[in-house]
Amino acid sequence: MSDKEFHRKKESWWRTWGRETQPQCSQRSLVGLPEADYPKNSEHESVRIIPFCILMSSPAPKQAVPARRIMPLESSLCGEVAASSAAPRVPRGKRGGQQALHCAVCEKEFRFKSILRQHLRVHTGEKPFECTFCQKKFPRKGQLATHLRIHTGEKPFECMFCEEMFVQKAHLTTHLRTHIKVKPFECAVCQKKFTRNGSLKLHLRTHTGEKPFECTFCEKKFAQSGQLTLHLQTHTGVKPFECVICEKRFTRGESLRTHLRTHTEEKPFECTVCKKSFSASSALGMHQRTHTGEKPYECTVCKNKFTASSSLRTHLRTHTGVKP
Repeated sequence: MSDKEFHRKKESWWRTWGRETQPQCSQRSLVGLPEADYPKNSEHESVRIIPFCILMSSPAPKQAVPARRIMPLESSLCGEVAASSAAPRVPRGKRGGQQALHCAVCEKEFRFKSILRQHLRVHTGEKPFECTFCQKKFPRKGQLATHLRIHTGEKPFECMFCEEMFVQKAHLTTHLRTHIKVKPFECAVCQKKFTRNGSLKLHLRTHTGEKPFECTFCEKKFAQSGQLTLHLQTHTGVKPFECVICEKRFTRGESLRTHLRTHTEEKPFECTVCKKSFSASSALGMHQRTHTGEKPYECTVCKNKFTASSSLRTHLRTHTGVKP
């Protein structure tokens, strides 16, 4: 890019800075210009990058941005100019003399421009990677690769204790805690402990009654986004997971994996008390309550407690009069 063209784009951007228009870039994918085109005052600078379509739909800043120098980045699909700003920054840690990259939306810092571009999809909502089986889309290629294992059945991560296989390394890490009996996350209300922080957050909603996920068809609300996703399939009728043996279809990959054990007769989940085995971890969890006496499901009307959620639902019909 010539200096004349660069300054023309820079001046054009400043002239339209104060307007509040709708985003023009539908794809919102950024490709940085060659580094030689970046005007720099020193080798130690931080760069903040934001798509033009976000900037143009946001109110104009009053003081912060004019104090910085504006550099263009060009959208690879719509040709719009994006803006980034550079300000002197003292290098720290292992970055040495390299530039520290900052997201202009949330100020998060990155070392590489490629990682910053991936991060920007969090703000733009862009999901360029699509599953060929169920058409679900993802912002990153790695997330798609992990998702595809649900359809292919690939489980590359194996437990060293029980040889159970997992789709993701994070799932294996969580599973290992069941062997070493580590539950680092404790509920402040009832002192129940969990192997995952996410499980604790979901559990807390049983105390607060929070149900932030609402169905757009029937306005039914759910405590978990996964529960809403499954519920939506009752409206759409979509069952993307098919058994390769009997062609039965399922709404969830986990349901398919459990179903496949009816063909293989595999029962990998064993009770540590009576050694009885089960094909599903949920079945084992329910069985273990017969030993512990735990009844986590409580009726809100009469305070009667149950070991299984299905038993609670059946009981609630005695209050509501609803027939199955």
